[in-house]
Amino acid sequence: MSDITLMIDNKQVQVKPGSTILEAARKAGVNIPTLCWHEDLGTPSVCRVCVVEIVGMRTLQPACSYLVAEGMKVRTNSPIVRKARKMAVELLLAHHPDDCLTCTRNLKCELQELAFELGIRDVRFARIQRGIPQDESSPSIIRDPDKCINCRRCLEVCQEVQGVAALSLVNRGFDTVVMPAYEAGLMDVVCVMCGQCSLVCPTGAIIERDDTAFVWEALADSSKHVIVQTAPAIRASLGEELGLPSGSIVTGKMVAALRQLGFDRVFDTDFAADLTIMEEGHELLERLNNGGVLPLITSCSPGWIKYAEHFYPQLLPNISTCKSPQQMFGALAKTYYAEKAGVDPADIFMVSIMPCTAKKFEIQRPEMKSSGYKDVDVVLTTRELGRMLREAGIEFANLQEEEFDDPLGISTGAGAIFGATGGVMEAALRTVYEVTTGKALTDENIEFHDVRGLEGVKEATVNINGKALNVAVSHGLGNAKKVLEQINSGDASWQFIEIMCCPGGCVGGGGQPIGTKMNTRAKRATALYELDRDMEFLLSHKNEAVQTLYKEFLDHPLSKRSHELLHTHYTIR
Repeated sequence: MSDITLMIDNKQVQVKPGSTILEAARKAGVNIPTLCWHEDLGTPSVCRVCVVEIVGMRTLQPACSYLVAEGMKVRTNSPIVRKARKMAVELLLAHHPDDCLTCTRNLKCELQELAFELGIRDVRFARIQRGIPQDESSPSIIRDPDKCINCRRCLEVCQEVQGVAALSLVNRGFDTVVMPAYEAGLMDVVCVMCGQCSLVCPTGAIIERDDTAFVWEALADSSKHVIVQTAPAIRASLGEELGLPSGSIVTGKMVAALRQLGFDRVFDTDFAADLTIMEEGHELLERLNNGGVLPLITSCSPGWIKYAEHFYPQLLPNISTCKSPQQMFGALAKTYYAEKAGVDPADIFMVSIMPCTAKKFEIQRPEMKSSGYKDVDVVLTTRELGRMLREAGIEFANLQEEEFDDPLGISTGAGAIFGATGGVMEAALRTVYEVTTGKALTDENIEFHDVRGLEGVKEATVNINGKALNVAVSHGLGNAKKVLEQINSGDASWQFIEIMCCPGGCVGGGGQPIGTKMNTRAKRATALYELDRDMEFLLSHKNEAVQTLYKEFLDHPLSKRSHELLHTHYTIR
């Protein structure tokens, strides 16, 4: 079918049939403001901010959902359009709190930005607030219904992308608001704490719980030995939070910034990622060789774990008993590291910098105290760390690069790619292949491209000693459901599956910089794979610090001590 030709603000543009006016305008270089529309989601068409004038029609139409037609003439900047847009935004502002200066989303609020762009300097309507209390029941996410503009983005991502449906529309008319059914708190419903709702929310209606005060307090306490670990994805996203281009690798500057904040030791979660591969890879081999429950499913993502506990409890035996790298690291920090450093574990304050809001929930789980203490004391998201650095006045771009501290700062390329969907699988395949075959992977075959990319479900078959190992990778819980239903139906032939809760994997975590979209996820993932290629060692079992850990402390993978410190169990919810 031939392209459709239309005019937008006297500019001729050709687009594919089925395109919207918004898509055509973007191709023509014409900006049409939006609030409810999001490029990674559907088209709710409820805010009416994107209305345009179509010559020959009596009423304005929403550009985000109205389809183009041959010969159509569209005006996006006529007096009637500007008046309608201002009216729509003013009505939203009339029911919105005016605490912009103290709001977490100040300067990153789409409603605030749109009001400025439309030249709204006064609201002509009486301000009427809903007066609904904030929901602070979750350790991960805070909801402020008074700031909700009913754009439906959070509904779309929770229901359609993640398939959780923890949120819904409650009440009618002016009283309509998005919240859990029966106005329950997030802790009382099936919320998995993934935080994807906070990424797409245009205002401050859904935000991560801010735990920076606890970290500032610990840093100021001379009796505390404060250490920090940084997840693989953070080095590819923190730069965005501080004004650098998407996909910038800022590992060295990040380490320097954390030292400048006052942390006693700056370590790398990538070390624990390598350790996870040692434990999980051997767990896979044990199940394959001894008739264990298959397929084995990875356990790095706490949002995925909570989802399984709620929706697929029958598959809990399939999930690896390995803790996430974050929790493995915390357990070792308060045992192995404490012993080597001569520090009382009671004095260690363990901070994690994570791309994930569900990590805040994970550290509260009662199982995560195998060290004899709470394995991890505080989790900060990428956004929270950015706020701390700005508050401290650290000029991030001008910092000289520094190295992680030894021994828990040593890692491989395999640990780095954990942050991208398919990265855990690829890291595991590299180690399982070499351990099983006794053959070294070469530069030509060390990269497993079949498990890379942003396709929702990826499958691959790897030949190991003449036996086919069938694997699958999914990201986003909606895609995970497709995989899990195949297992339930008995149609699955996989032996090993990676599941990541968030779209794109950890690079797209719910604690990442506001404005995270699929194209930014792709840039961050690409950066991690480039980092992998530049590392001296690309295989987890070649990490000398991990090898030393086994010799000095753990003995061997799946040892009694390993099981005590590095493995866990799950809860039917």
